[in-house]
Amino acid sequence: MNADTTLDQLRRQDADRDRRVLLTGATIVTMDPDLGVLPKGDLLIQGSAIAAVAPDLRTAGAASGAVVIDATGTILAPGFVDTHRHAWEAQLRRIMPDVNDLGEYVRSTLADIAPAYQPQDMYVGTKLAALTAIDGGITTMLDFSHNSRTAAHSDSAIEALIDTGIRGVHASMRPHFGDWDGQWPGDLNRLLDKYFSSSDQLLTLRLAALATDEIAGPDLAYGPDFARVARELGIGVSVDAVFGIPSSQAILRWSADGLLGPDVTLIHSTGLTADAWRAMGDSGTTVALAPTSEAQIGLETAIPAIDEALVAGIRPGLSIDVEVALASDMFTQMRALHAIQRMRAVNAAYGSAATPPRIGVADVLDFATLQGAKTVGLGDVTGSLTPGKQADFLIVGAEDLNNMPLNDPIGTLVLGSDPRNIQAVFISGRVRKWAGAVLDVDPAELRQDVRESRDRVLRAVAH
Repeated sequence: MNADTTLDQLRRQDADRDRRVLLTGATIVTMDPDLGVLPKGDLLIQGSAIAAVAPDLRTAGAASGAVVIDATGTILAPGFVDTHRHAWEAQLRRIMPDVNDLGEYVRSTLADIAPAYQPQDMYVGTKLAALTAIDGGITTMLDFSHNSRTAAHSDSAIEALIDTGIRGVHASMRPHFGDWDGQWPGDLNRLLDKYFSSSDQLLTLRLAALATDEIAGPDLAYGPDFARVARELGIGVSVDAVFGIPSSQAILRWSADGLLGPDVTLIHSTGLTADAWRAMGDSGTTVALAPTSEAQIGLETAIPAIDEALVAGIRPGLSIDVEVALASDMFTQMRALHAIQRMRAVNAAYGSAATPPRIGVADVLDFATLQGAKTVGLGDVTGSLTPGKQADFLIVGAEDLNNMPLNDPIGTLVLGSDPRNIQAVFISGRVRKWAGAVLDVDPAELRQDVRESRDRVLRAVAH
């Protein structure tokens, strides 16, 4: 690829709703069960959507009027979907890398630091998280924004998603502790009208809640009132801190009351009972795992609930969770889950003649893409390179030093690649990362904004 010339062509066509881009000669990992992997193929973008995927589109005239990108030596794959990240915390990255448990995180970040955030801090943190997501190949991010102290805090978080060009899901929740305006959940109506009035846009809205009253009291626990609000607004629900026996009991109540379903996502889901899992599976409820969060912080059993989910017939999405202690990228999540599940399976069968049930690289890539999209309610929009879906995808260097030679494209994506190998990221047909760099970002300006926000927040906490 002549990087500069091609980028100029792509940017000139950004405003053209009928623009055509043809990528040729790549190995294409579609994550579409019917299309599979094309060892060498072409992908055509028409406007914001994928128009065609086939071994050879040039002979069918697809190159006519299109910007043609020679993608030989690369892998094309769907963009990753982060099903749960507290984006506003990004200025605090790795501020507590060895956090010992959930309580320590709650006391430090949510009780002590979060009340010091002003709307501008919400904007800076969310913007940093979203740009980092794009850099790492995450084209869709659910921002579990649980520091909505005022309407302006919510607006700032949403506007940061808009300004980065990510496919953003704003999951709105009031803060756990400290002063706030009391505007939530009523303010969801205003947000819906102001930012989410069109179905043809990058942003969607969800209601965010907690599973039980253990962390912040009953006013944040999911139940009939929150379910009614979400259904009246026509939005999904993401429920965090789903742990152990109390959450299992809550899930059975929700099941009896008809409050579960595909529009509800339960996050973490560690230490749940078999009865709770059956209720989740029977209702089509989705699950978001955070493999490094569960294992590293030690959430309930500290074991990502992948086996329990699969037994219940649920293929989960994956998520980053909190950058105050964890890695920011999806490659880490895939590798952690792949290793942990296989370790547990072999360990459980050790000394016996049993054959352990092990997940593979295709499974974790499915969780990070197609299942993630389904988890956040966007399964018909993104998550696979299926004609008709939005053109959210990655171009990954298959001949880079750490990936050559290309033997297994899915294995290379999961076990070989990292953000440095992502040559380009497209979201809704528009290029957001090119030649290894995120576009429309002034690194020096961003760095200054991030440092000033962090320092201001920490000074406020210290006083």
